[in-house]
Amino acid sequence: MPVFPTRRLRALRKAMLGLVGLTGFLVVWQLIPTLGLVNPLYLPYVTDVLARLFEQIVDLAFWRRLGSTMTSWAIGLTVATLAAVALGTVVGLVPFLRRATHTTVEFLRPIPSVALIPLAVLMFGIQMQAALVIIIYASFWQVFVQVIYGVADIDTVARDTARSFGLLRREQLTHLVLPTALPYLMTGLRLAAAVALILAITAEMVIGNPGLGRMIELSRSAGDSVGLYALVVVTGLLGLTVNIAFRFIERRVLSWHQSVRGETVL
Repeated sequence: MPVFPTRRLRALRKAMLGLVGLTGFLVVWQLIPTLGLVNPLYLPYVTDVLARLFEQIVDLAFWRRLGSTMTSWAIGLTVATLAAVALGTVVGLVPFLRRATHTTVEFLRPIPSVALIPLAVLMFGIQMQAALVIIIYASFWQVFVQVIYGVADIDTVARDTARSFGLLRREQLTHLVLPTALPYLMTGLRLAAAVALILAITAEMVIGNPGLGRMIELSRSAGDSVGLYALVVVTGLLGLTVNIAFRFIERRVLSWHQSVRGETVL
């Protein structure tokens, strides 16, 4: 049997199973308040939530707030990635720097980003810059650590061979360092994208910047459970979209890599 139809059938079956699972989840959600297991004030009917979700989608103010969230997400992720790639490459290529910075990295990396919110507000007030501090800090470590591991994972024989052939530093970076570190970088970028989205919404909830997080907090304080759940669904769909997009990019960028080729065949 041809491979291509088999893949299509496998993808179709996976999509159908996902649809069945989602339908079952929505049915269970609807039944819980209907049967009186949970007060609809705390878990509203899924039909009401979907209706409110449709109202939000056709509201221009909703899209402006969504744009604010995605703007801070994109800026924070971009700055964190560029800084992490530059610093991670330098630290990863120099064994002395890896040893010298190991303790500092292990001390700074576990610090919860939300613990820096008071400091960020003190520095920038209720502005996007305060949220960017949190987003950049959380996303930076996801990429930085992966880049260090990727650069340090260069095969010793390959490095010695490149030196024996007299490859310039730029050529070694292009033909040796980059292919080795790229799978690590893409993994770190995918993780950082999810973390950046989480922190963007969290910062808006706590700091009060315009965005989805602010809308969630306003719905909570107003006791609007239907609007609250509708916005939570939006954030879930947003996270799913970001993950799918970066998985797609990862597969395209690493189409030559064994892990992705093996994943495609399977």
